[in-house]
Amino acid sequence: MKKSEEKVRYSSRISIKGAIIALIMLFTYHINLSAQVTPPKETPQLEFVMQLKVTLGETYSVGETPSGRRTVIPITGGTFEGPNIKGTILNGGADYQMANGNRTQIEAIYSIKTDDGVYIHIRNRGLINPGQDEQGKPSFYFRCAPQFEAPSNSPYAWLNNSLFVCAPDFSPGFQGIVLNVWRVK
Repeated sequence: MKKSEEKVRYSSRISIKGAIIALIMLFTYHINLSAQVTPPKETPQLEFVMQLKVTLGETYSVGETPSGRRTVIPITGGTFEGPNIKGTILNGGADYQMANGNRTQIEAIYSIKTDDGVYIHIRNRGLINPGQDEQGKPSFYFRCAPQFEAPSNSPYAWLNNSLFVCAPDFSPGFQGIVLNVWRVK
């Protein structure tokens, strides 16, 4: 009787081990399946919205803070224009930058006024990070994501309901910064 009991126990241990191994293999297979990336069916497109030519005041630094080096660049005016919008940039905003190591966080807060008299508030957050291009030459990453607050009953209410990205451009002879803005479609 003892030998048959041992056979049953041994057989039970083998079947339990086999079941555990099968479960582990099934779980691993499931993880591999769920970890596979399916290519997206649609890639977002960009639609050009406007170019801002922003004039700037004298930059000043608050100095080193617990979060990094705080720099403020006053926004003194300028113009903007795009296919469906045109106007001026109002004096009184600023670009608040926080540098920590090589990375600089940007938060520009300002307002614009369209040619037909509509005021729009902008909060533009982004990053500047130096790097190198493919040839090893110095370059930098400078991208922002402006958020617009336009009156809901205005022809510019569409600015409230989309995501936007912007990148700098440099115009010889212009004393300020040029920003190109695109809507993510």
